[in-house]
Amino acid sequence: MKYGFMDENRSAFPIGKMCQALRVARSGYYQWRRSEPSLRAQENRKLTEEIRQIHEGSWKIYGSPRVYRELSDRGVSISENRVCRLMKKAGIHSRMKRKYRATTDSKHNLPIAPNLLGQEFQAQAPNEVWTGDITYIWTWEGWLYLAVVIDLYSRRIVGWAVSHLINTRLTLEALNQARNNRRGGSKGMFHSDRGSQYAAEDFRKVLAQDGIIQSMSRKGNCYNNAVTESFFHSLKTEWLSFFKFETRQQAKSAVFEYIEMFYNSRRRHSSLGYLSPAQFEQQSLAA
Repeated sequence: MKYGFMDENRSAFPIGKMCQALRVARSGYYQWRRSEPSLRAQENRKLTEEIRQIHEGSWKIYGSPRVYRELSDRGVSISENRVCRLMKKAGIHSRMKRKYRATTDSKHNLPIAPNLLGQEFQAQAPNEVWTGDITYIWTWEGWLYLAVVIDLYSRRIVGWAVSHLINTRLTLEALNQARNNRRGGSKGMFHSDRGSQYAAEDFRKVLAQDGIIQSMSRKGNCYNNAVTESFFHSLKTEWLSFFKFETRQQAKSAVFEYIEMFYNSRRRHSSLGYLSPAQFEQQSLAA
C-alpha cells in the first residue's frame, strides 16, 4: 500500500515529495494514519516481539542492520528504517562496547618474513590466505592467551588454542587445528605480526612443510593484520567484557561458546553481505 510505504519512509523523505511521486493526496495519507492506528499498532507490536527474539538470539549483539537482514531472510517485508524506529521505541539496542587495545611483541632477533599481504584483506577461495594472532584474557587465576587462525575468504576461525603460556606451542596448536579442520591446510599464505611465536623455527618449519608462504606485518602497524584484530575486538567487546572469570577454564568455555556456537555459524558480517562465515562458504560451494 502506498500509504504504508510512505509511513515507513517518512523519516527519510518529506511527506509532500512522496505524495507527489506516488500521486496521492497529503490529506488522504493523514486520514489513513488517523483511521487505522489500531491495525498499525498491532502490526508494530508483532514486529517488535519478533525483533526482540532476534536480538535476544544474538546475545543482544545485533543492531538494526543485522536484525533487518535476519527479518528479510525470514520473509518479513519491512524497511530497515522501520526496524530502526521500532527498536529505538522499544529500547532494543546493541550492547555498549568497551574500548579494546591490541598488544603485540616483536622484540626478538628471529627471522622476519616480508609483508606480502599488505592490506589486501580479500581472498578468492578458501585456504588461500590465513591470518593469525594472539590476544590476552584476564582471569582471577592469571592471564589466558588465545591464538587464532582466520581464513580471509570467509572470515571463519579455522583454528584456535588457549594456554596459560604465550609461546610457540600455543600458535602451533592453533595452526595444527586449522590444518586438521581444513584437511591439509592453507595452499597459499599465512600472515601474522612479527611476534616471536610466529617467527620461531618450529612454526616456520610447519609452514614450509605445507608449502605455505609466510608474511608478516610491518613493525608497529596493527592495520596490516586488521581482520584478526577486528575479530579480537568483536570477541572482547561483544562477549568477554561482560564477564568476570574466576578460572581459565571458565574463560576457555566462553571463548568456545562465542567462536563455535555464534561467530562461525551465526554472526552476520557486513563484509560478507551480512552472511555468517559458514553461510558464506556454503553459498560459495553451491554457486
